[in-house]
Amino acid sequence: MDRKKNEKIIEVRWSDCDPNMHVRHSAYYEYGAHSRISYFDSIGFGADQMDQLKIGPIIFKEECSFIKEIRPSESIKVNLLKGDFSEDGSRWVLHHEIFNQNNEKSAHISVKGAWIDLQQRKLAVPPIKLIELLRHLPEGDYFTYGKK
Repeated sequence: MDRKKNEKIIEVRWSDCDPNMHVRHSAYYEYGAHSRISYFDSIGFGADQMDQLKIGPIIFKEECSFIKEIRPSESIKVNLLKGDFSEDGSRWVLHHEIFNQNNEKSAHISVKGAWIDLQQRKLAVPPIKLIELLRHLPEGDYFTYGKK
């Protein structure tokens, strides 16, 4: 699997799996969150920088479509794709595609969120540099079963 800045390779751990010996549903959301936060860090907006700016991402809605099962000890690829953004960048939609070790799409996550001012506890507009970097992500879309 080739790796780009908006992709993360993750090894499935035993603790990610359920008694049916495939990845439990909540682990998919953790893979998406890990991928998003890793991306923010890679573009210079990691936890320390967000703390200095007194902003952070918040989630309003997160939805996962499960397509193919993933099993213990597989290495998976999780990407980050852009969806819709408000004009000022304060609200956004991001998508993740999760691929198994055979590069077959196994899940799709769509996340609706915004930025929050951590001091005022109100929605905020992030720095323009962050908005620009997010807008340069590859395009994503909502998943529909049967759509190729």
